Amino acid sequence: MAGGNIAGEEINRMKKKSFLHPFFYPWWKPVILLAVTFAVFAIGGLTKSRTIQELCSWVFLVGLIVLLISLIYQLVIKDKQAAVYTGLTFGATFIVVIFYGIFLTLAGFLDEKDGYADNLKIPKDIQINIPVEMGFDGELRDSLSNIRKTNIDFELYNSFQPGLYEYDVWINKIEQGTIYLKAFEITQDDQLSADELLEKSSVKVYNDSDSIKVFGTTDLFTIYEGDWEKPYAARFELWFKPANGGQKRKLLEKNYKIEGWMR
Repeated sequence: MAGGNIAGEEINRMKKKSFLHPFFYPWWKPVILLAVTFAVFAIGGLTKSRTIQELCSWVFLVGLIVLLISLIYQLVIKDKQAAVYTGLTFGATFIVVIFYGIFLTLAGFLDEKDGYADNLKIPKDIQINIPVEMGFDGELRDSLSNIRKTNIDFELYNSFQPGLYEYDVWINKIEQGTIYLKAFEITQDDQLSADELLEKSSVKVYNDSDSIKVFGTTDLFTIYEGDWEKPYAARFELWFKPANGGQKRKLLEKNYKIEGWMR
């Protein structure tokens, strides 16, 4: 009993000396924070906005980091009981996240068809391009990017699944800035995956010569509207945003036959 009292007094003494004590004691304070951030994460996972999902994931990550710091702090001050509770919470959280991921996956399979393209018709009186298959390990894209062009142009590439794309752009003299794509279904003029394209299709460019240079994405972007094997026509617009804060301007547009990604 005496040994236990001494150990308890030592823990209390270390707590009083630490500025971290109000943040992590009682031990359940970080657990409540984690529960709140997980609720935000869970709600975000049910939305269809990639931006909201990523933001909610970062919020949940903050909760995990705080819990981990709490565990380390409890181990440093040798509060074994609190460390056990926090450690069990940490482990249980990962199990819950795994099961939640399985739930989202199964829900996605059950609701993978959004029906967007079911009644869309591809117009026959306009020019429609076909996205180029990148080929194994992107070798076809590499060969196309070496083609010499005399005018501004861009080429859309099919990635490893329908609805996933990349692109290259050939462009002459242009100030520092960012190019990106906008996409619209042709018959209804619906804007497609606006947040996704603004973020994932953005490429930094600068060319101070009159010769054509090639720029392109290093990561894929997604068109969410539609389903596999249900192609429809989309107008892709190439936009430029100057780094100096000048007015955005459209550089080029092309029509493509595309498919949406099955969520």
